[in-house]
Amino acid sequence: MSIRKAANRAAFETMKNSAILLVSCPDAKGEVASIADFVYRHNGNILHADEHADEESGLFLMRVEFDPKDFDIDLSDKDLADFAKHFSPIAEKFQMNWRLAQSSHRPRMIILVSKYDHCLVDLLYRHQSGELACDIPLIISNHADNQPIADFYKIPYAVVSITKDNKRQAEEQFQSLIEDHKADFMVLARYMQILSDDFVNRYPQRIINIHHSFLPAFIGARPYHQAFERGVKLIGATSHYVTEVLDDGPIIEQDVVRVSHRDTVEDLIRKGRDLEKVVLSRAVRWHVESRVLLYGNKTVVF
Repeated sequence: MSIRKAANRAAFETMKNSAILLVSCPDAKGEVASIADFVYRHNGNILHADEHADEESGLFLMRVEFDPKDFDIDLSDKDLADFAKHFSPIAEKFQMNWRLAQSSHRPRMIILVSKYDHCLVDLLYRHQSGELACDIPLIISNHADNQPIADFYKIPYAVVSITKDNKRQAEEQFQSLIEDHKADFMVLARYMQILSDDFVNRYPQRIINIHHSFLPAFIGARPYHQAFERGVKLIGATSHYVTEVLDDGPIIEQDVVRVSHRDTVEDLIRKGRDLEKVVLSRAVRWHVESRVLLYGNKTVVF
């Protein structure tokens, strides 16, 4: 790692440690005030507070980031028993679903990839430069093509071949690798295999995918070819959580670029790849930073 890259990473890693409280509950008066008062009474200092009330569902969602330096509740326990004991009266009063994250925690991300390397390279570069505050213990692929990239970044690379006859055995091997490396979540960086419902359901809200179209348009295979045939003027990319319904999971991030009648399918693919890597990296960063709250088949990104 160069001196410049090491300095960049050190700068990110020495940023202020913070605690992040994520809340969802039925919308009611007094929720914001109660949470702010709770943080204040326990000597926390709120750094950022974002909220959203969904009128259609009657749901309230909030993200509160605070400095825990002088906080008088112990946040060191993995199960946060002390915090839960103190916060439960508020949570019960407002029927809150909540979780507490800490910015100092580096989640473990396993990347799955096939032959296309653009999303993989972008994630690895951003990780090395310190932009993605996570650890990458392993890359899994059904092809050996990207082994040199993994070697360059000094990340272990496992090849698990998949055919129509061995898919179940291959996914059992995936599961073993995920457990052995204690992964917190997985990223499909243009992994060109459809995961089974059984596998997906083992990891709810823990698998992030990049789809090379502006969903819900052009679901499934060859979306750029579909877009070309329709003569669209915009193409897009969508990063979403994976569910058992293909390309239908909660959307985290999307972006578009304009195309014209002069563009060939190859032009659409080239322009689309630039979108794919940026959209996926944004989604991964927001997931790592605990900025995503899910409700139904939607997300709020704070």
